[in-house]
Amino acid sequence: MAEGGIRRRLAAILAADMVGFSRRMANDEAGTVAVLKELRDSLLDPIVHQHQGRIFKATGDGVLVEFQSAVDAVACAVGIQRKMQQRNNGLSGDHHVAMRMGINLGDVIVEGDDILGDGVNVAARLEALAQPGGICVSAKVHEEMSGKMDVSFEDMGNQSLKNIDRAVRVYSVTDEPGTPRQRPSLALPDKPSIAVLPFNNMSSDSEQEYFADGVVEEITTALSRMRWLFVIARNSAFVYKRRAVDVKQVGRELGVRYLLEGSVRKAGERVRIAGQLIDTTTGSHIWADRFEGALTDIFDLQDRITESVAGAIQPTILSAEIERSSRKRPESFAAYDYVLRAFPLVWSLERSQSHIAQTLLERALDIEPGYPLALSLAAWCHAQRVVYNWTEELAEERTQALRLAQRAASISQDDPMVLAILGAAHTIVRDYRIAGEHLAKSLTLDPNYAWGWNRSGWLNVHRGQPDLAIEQFERAMRLSPLDPAGFVCLFGISDAHFLKGNYLDTIAWGEKGLRRHPDADWHLRVLVPAYFHSGHLQEGQIAFRKMMERYPALTIAKVADALPFSPDMMTRILDGLRKAGLPE
Repeated sequence: MAEGGIRRRLAAILAADMVGFSRRMANDEAGTVAVLKELRDSLLDPIVHQHQGRIFKATGDGVLVEFQSAVDAVACAVGIQRKMQQRNNGLSGDHHVAMRMGINLGDVIVEGDDILGDGVNVAARLEALAQPGGICVSAKVHEEMSGKMDVSFEDMGNQSLKNIDRAVRVYSVTDEPGTPRQRPSLALPDKPSIAVLPFNNMSSDSEQEYFADGVVEEITTALSRMRWLFVIARNSAFVYKRRAVDVKQVGRELGVRYLLEGSVRKAGERVRIAGQLIDTTTGSHIWADRFEGALTDIFDLQDRITESVAGAIQPTILSAEIERSSRKRPESFAAYDYVLRAFPLVWSLERSQSHIAQTLLERALDIEPGYPLALSLAAWCHAQRVVYNWTEELAEERTQALRLAQRAASISQDDPMVLAILGAAHTIVRDYRIAGEHLAKSLTLDPNYAWGWNRSGWLNVHRGQPDLAIEQFERAMRLSPLDPAGFVCLFGISDAHFLKGNYLDTIAWGEKGLRRHPDADWHLRVLVPAYFHSGHLQEGQIAFRKMMERYPALTIAKVADALPFSPDMMTRILDGLRKAGLPE
């Protein structure tokens, strides 16, 4: 019994629903209800009972089930999916039924026969990530399953789940025995390649995690400026955070020859950084050292590590030839500290997190008004509201984004991130020529800048060059192959195909992006027209209803104002939305 009389317990929760329920109900309400009843009576209920589960809520198109054991929950889910497959094998395609399932292990609140709380909510969000006929589980469930069932798991990385204030590591269940599936191996580039893995926080204060992450960001940025190196983006490297890794496997998954691992210890006004460079093809250590100094020396310590790593990879490179990061360092460590805290929130692509980031950046700018990185990140927070349909005040947000980005670039004219954000700000005000100049300079300074290639891809979609855009999105994905925000590139490729009139490819890439990030429903503004132009009217109506649930005040005029596409593409988008029923 917890405080206040609230009853809590640990439980494994399975959430399951029928794929395409709304479409089936629209076509045949009575038949759909009958199928659900038949599935409950002959399949779901008996298998749940067999694995000691308890259905505590029926959701219309599915069920929520409680288990005392994660193993029982997974065994039940696998058993149901196997039976569903056997059932479908004996029926025509029109009568096939598929279910999605999500399983989480967590603390729940008990209210009579009902169960509430975060443990249930996460299970429901995991179910939304699963493929039709698939099962997704949280890291807690995956950990409990070790060696206990003859099924495999595929690591889907950290995922942002709707209304869950933290990233959740997700695994999909593969109903086949044998070695767990690994991500496909990537070929090594034609030049030395490296990823900087998250450094361990060795400080006594666990809240100093952001500081260790900031050290990695700075080292990654400095290495990226070296044109003779191929450097994996921070977002993909951070997929391995808090994981015991097999360096050879990581090398294959990221397609790199070298990994830099390390640790950071911050105590009072002193900081110690240790690093080791590993050859992923052999697993051998080729360099290791540690660097210690005052907190005010942090940038010098990071530069010394960068020099040591570069020298170990390419011994013929002289120290004087190694290009230092030209990012303008702040005068105030307090301002730097706020920026470090804001940095991951800016790139989370979550509205609430972006708002928190902006507050932290404003504090940094109160301390140091001329801090370019803080100005640029604040500019992108404003730009995100336009790009991701987070605001009705489009003109004001565009103006603020451009003002802050221009201010940052006037102070720091050779920082790739500052220039890329300035290019993005010019893109949303539809000044494509100037945007292209800034993005091109950004990528000249840092050819490893995945986000710069991403924004260049979007610029070329907007100015009508789809083939070049696709090439740039693909380059961004190679530089950051495991990026949790990689769905943005998938949407970019989807939009490039819409520009070309390839609506089926638009749908394929758009749906792939939505499977990666189901809450990114701003892309439905393009996906809905693609469904209608390709003759997939039922799917289009389902997607349209979802879009209107999320944006009930959306109109043709608002879409026209928000999306900076070419006139031909905008005409086709708006025509498709009119067919769906969007008001003027």
